[in-house]
Parts: sequence; structure tokens; C-alpha cells
Amino acid sequence: MSTLYQAVVTAEGGRAGQFKSDDGVLDHNLSVPESMGGDGGDGTNPEQLFGGAYAACFGGALQVIAKKMRIDLGDDFSVTATIGFNKTEEDGAYLSADLDCYLPTVDLKKGEKLINAAHEICPFSKATRDNITVNLNLLLDE
Repeated sequence: MSTLYQAVVTAEGGRAGQFKSDDGVLDHNLSVPESMGGDGGDGTNPEQLFGGAYAACFGGALQVIAKKMRIDLGDDFSVTATIGFNKTEEDGAYLSADLDCYLPTVDLKKGEKLINAAHEICPFSKATRDNITVNLNLLLDE
């Protein structure tokens, strides 16, 4: 294994603190949503950050698979991640993810092949596999 890139981000103050990347590109305040007992301030939260990162990574995996399969995704494809912060009495807190993959240039059969293959190679999917529930949804133009 060879490391191609490492991101370094430091968070201070937990969910209501702040975080900053070592290169200064990311520098944000964090806020706890009201539904989780926080003040719902103007900062972001770990679920939003995870959702953005997962959606971008999954979109990249879709591009890799589409290129291998010689399928044109066009310029309008997108991935929307909905990250749930869930709670149970017995297990405590856990995450869930819904990935809505909008692939307007493909049919149902190709779309399903694409998103299932992307789920196999996406590093975020690999990291979450058997750890959280991930639902893959294919959205097509009809």
C-alpha cells in the first residue's frame, strides 16, 4: 500500500467547537442542531461534512466505473447524501446514509450496474461497509 495523499484536520471543542485543516483551506465553526439539543448556530456539523465528503467520493467512484464501462455520465450527474444521526435505547447513537444518484444519461439496467460497482470501489463505502446502513437510490430521467 502506498499513501497518495493525507488530509490533516484538527477539531477543538467537540461538536460545538471548530475545525481547521493544516493548509488552512478548511476553517469552520461547528454547531449542534436544535433537534440534537443544540443551539442550531451558524456552524456546520460532522454529519454535513461526512455527507459532502461521501457524496463527492461516491461521485468520483461513479466516474471511474463509467469510464471502465465506456458509459457517458454527462455533465449533469450528481450524488446527494442524506446522513442520519440515529439513536436507539440499546446501542446509543449510529449513522445511516442514503445516496441519491442522479444519472440522467443512463437507463435503469446500466444505472444499477454503475451504482453497485461504484459502491464496491468507493473508499467511503468501503469504510462504512458493515458499519452503517447505506441505501443506494438511482434517480433517472424518464
